[in-house]
Amino acid sequence: MVGRVQINLRYYLFCAIKTRMNIRTQQVRFTSDNMTLHGVLHLPDTINPPVVIGSHGLEGTMDSAKQRLLADLLPGLGIAFLRFDHRGCGKSDGRFENDTSLDLRAADMVAATAHVISLGLTSQRIALFGSSLGGATAIKAWTLLESQEIFPLGAVVCATPLVSRTIKNIPLEGNLHRPALPIEFFEQNLLFDLTRSAGSIHHLLVFHGGKDEVVPVENAHRLFDLALDPKELVIHPNGGHRMSDPEHQKDFTRRTALWFKHCLLA
Repeated sequence: MVGRVQINLRYYLFCAIKTRMNIRTQQVRFTSDNMTLHGVLHLPDTINPPVVIGSHGLEGTMDSAKQRLLADLLPGLGIAFLRFDHRGCGKSDGRFENDTSLDLRAADMVAATAHVISLGLTSQRIALFGSSLGGATAIKAWTLLESQEIFPLGAVVCATPLVSRTIKNIPLEGNLHRPALPIEFFEQNLLFDLTRSAGSIHHLLVFHGGKDEVVPVENAHRLFDLALDPKELVIHPNGGHRMSDPEHQKDFTRRTALWFKHCLLA
């Protein structure tokens, strides 16, 4: 486990705010299985910085709260960040109900990583981030990237389901972004067990709410047990799936900044 280094949250937020005017943003488009996906690359004012690739949750987009937070935070630390819309979400091609599965999302994340590297704006030192289904996507993508000789140096995941059958409160109801979905949609597209993949990951920081009402906290303990050292597990007592407690959000910001610095800049 990484040593318990004290970190000044105000200092890192100051760095992020101070450098925001110096952050370069670049709209990116890339293809994944012949679909055009859209994203934004946030670059610090340094040459060839390392980069973190982010994956949003099941019904999220690249504008989700944690994606936005990291887009502001990481460039201030000298780390680039790519956020993008998976197929069927946000500005990207596809329909949610036809183009959503863990395998497809992992393919999107691999395509995003390869595209960023091909741009030549960052180094090849990469790490992954994901929240909820995005965390599962990052775990799956890690093994796919290694098979292509792209080797992530670390990852941060939040409220991540390791085994999909443990998920509670499956969102069947429709909303502004998609129609109602039958349970068969989830049985056909979102059944997975990542216990084997988890054994390949190292430098992993796991966040989970102790009272997560969607993904039981046992997933975090199992993921942590399977991952390789170094690794760290953070359970927020009484925390829910969305990490809505301001104190938990501050802790996430503090620890994530330290973790990515350790993985990518040490």
